[in-house]
Amino acid sequence: MIPFVRLVLFCLLCGLGIAAGAQEGDQPWYEMDGLNEGLGAAPQRLDRSTPRAAMRSFIDLTRSERFDWAAHTLNLSNISAGQQADEGPRLAAMLASVIERRIWIDWSGLSARPDAMIESETGNNPRAGETRRNIRIEMVEVDGRAYEVRLARYKDGDEEPVWLFTPQTIDDIPGLYAEFGPRRFEQYLPDSLKSRAGPLRAWEWIALPLYLGLLGLLLWGTNRFVVMLSRKTPRASLRQAVDRAAMPLALMITAFVAQLFLNLAVSFSGPVTNVVRPALVIIMVSGLGIAALRAVDAILDRITLRVVGDIDDTRSLDKRELYTSIFALRRIIVLFMVGFAIVYVLLRLNLFESIGMTLLASAGVLTVLLGIAGQAVLGNILASLQIALAKPVRIGDSILFEGNWAYVESIYYTFIRLRTWDERRIVVPVRYFVSKPFENWSVRDARIYSTIRLVLDHSADIEELRDKFIEFAKARDGVIDHDKLCAYVSGQSSEGQEMSFYVMSPDPTAGWETEMQLREDMLAYIREHHPDWWPRERVAGEGGAARLSFDAS
Repeated sequence: MIPFVRLVLFCLLCGLGIAAGAQEGDQPWYEMDGLNEGLGAAPQRLDRSTPRAAMRSFIDLTRSERFDWAAHTLNLSNISAGQQADEGPRLAAMLASVIERRIWIDWSGLSARPDAMIESETGNNPRAGETRRNIRIEMVEVDGRAYEVRLARYKDGDEEPVWLFTPQTIDDIPGLYAEFGPRRFEQYLPDSLKSRAGPLRAWEWIALPLYLGLLGLLLWGTNRFVVMLSRKTPRASLRQAVDRAAMPLALMITAFVAQLFLNLAVSFSGPVTNVVRPALVIIMVSGLGIAALRAVDAILDRITLRVVGDIDDTRSLDKRELYTSIFALRRIIVLFMVGFAIVYVLLRLNLFESIGMTLLASAGVLTVLLGIAGQAVLGNILASLQIALAKPVRIGDSILFEGNWAYVESIYYTFIRLRTWDERRIVVPVRYFVSKPFENWSVRDARIYSTIRLVLDHSADIEELRDKFIEFAKARDGVIDHDKLCAYVSGQSSEGQEMSFYVMSPDPTAGWETEMQLREDMLAYIREHHPDWWPRERVAGEGGAARLSFDAS
């Protein structure tokens, strides 16, 4: 009995603890026992009732240099009451400098409600209707460590709840100020240049054009230097790779130097910093990616020219498969590098959280939009990868596509480029290409059987023409497999008989030339030796008694 009673008492105590914890967690504020007692009473006109009001009051007071009042928007509970009067204004001034130079406040995202309830006009936000007592303003990264600037709601006894910067934020202010605060050279600037002129300070309007101009000169000089180095490179493949990657490398180096300059020498205001820093990250990643892709392209082109050479169906099957595999490898590298660059930029700019919430909030709409807008592009890319893996056609193959005899010149992500026999270029979307039947004359080898058809009179002797055809064909260089030479009567009508002559050639180009030449030979022989073999029309007279024949030619 006693163990049972103990078990019941334990469950009751656990239930009371859970209920108390739930009740405490459901409170719309943090309870405080004495709030900033060392600062004295807060000014009556200081509005800290909502997150937006608290932030606006802090910005207005610090711009007016009323740091003693602005200190009342800080939760100084981690600082002793005796030091709060001295430390509060100093920390407020430091935080104001950090916000001005590093943080771009999203005023529309700051709630104007005391409970900071999440509102959604479209109803797509899954957190709509949720009240908050702790809000993140911004997260910044310093030396690989993340620091957050936050506002939270506090209640001191019977006083009204107020929104203040959290104690964790106050503890991080010195480190953030050292990283993003004013640089040493600003101490020597006159006060007139330190004053604000619109969204920036006066000295920034002068320094920003100089900064961009120096970056332009650095970009030009770096590009020239890389090109000069490429010309001195002894190996042709490396020289070609460096020459192609010169400008992307220059962009990457310039962006890196600009980022280093911002970290060590100059600290611009928030509007400039929040535009320039992400742009520099994107430029660095893009420059590195493009430089790597161009270098890979140059190396693969060099390997292609050395191993394969100019590609057409006269090349062996292995070489054409190698060339197609090189193009497939290039596409895989491009996909990998683009994906890596996108992920790195999102991680570097801390965009995954906001983008993830946006995607979660509007997943259905985005799915429909992507399905409609990206259907053609994604379909072509998948079809291109299908060709690269299955290889129904290879670069250099001779094909007959919709009545056009052409060579497969290139296979890209979204289209295939065909080179016709008369040097025209046909650009075909990959998805359309794989959905249509085509003849691949090089699927096993490039040999092709050509057919020459002549329509002659019924009196023409097929045996004599067969012998002459074989004689003419054996004299041509574009004919192979002489044992497969043959000629037959393949059709007959009232107008005459159709004679077909068959010849094997090593490739479609030679087959086309040989077909034309042998047709000329056969026509010339008939014209000189048997002009009566040309097709004739015969007209029967009335009653069939009289007949009139004449040369149809």
